Amino acid sequence: METLITTLKWCAAASGVIAAFMVSLDFGRRVTGWGFVLFVGSSITWLSGAALTGDWALGTQNIVLFGINLLGVYRYLVRKTGV
Repeated sequence: METLITTLKWCAAASGVIAAFMVSLDFGRRVTGWGFVLFVGSSITWLSGAALTGDWALGTQNIVLFGINLLGVYRYLVRKTGV
């Protein structure tokens, strides 16, 4: 179980760093949107790790970040520009 939790945490951390880099590059709506998709995956992974360890502060934070990241996906990949 400890190996699973450690793997989840490292995957969540790595995907979060890559997503932040993608968003910060400002290479356009698609890259930023896919950065938010990666952030969504990172939040889900952090939530899984938080549930397995009982870390509800981390879990609560990532529930909020999950919602914010879904908004980013909507704004950059779903919503039409100019609307």
